[in-house]
Amino acid sequence: MAVSKDMKIGELLQVSDSIAPILMGAGMHCLGCPASQMETLEQACAVHGIDCDALVAKINEIVK
Repeated sequence: MAVSKDMKIGELLQVSDSIAPILMGAGMHCLGCPASQMETLEQACAVHGIDCDALVAKINEIVK
């Protein structure tokens, strides 16, 4: 399953166990926050000042 920037954080965390450490490494330390579960990856990247396209590419490279 390919990851996209319009997926919600809650969905991403169910795709693969390897995604949470990638997000944490990128600076998203609020994965357990209830609000983050309904936020898209693109929204979370905007809040944290992260290049979303680069993060999506990294995630997809690891989970393929």
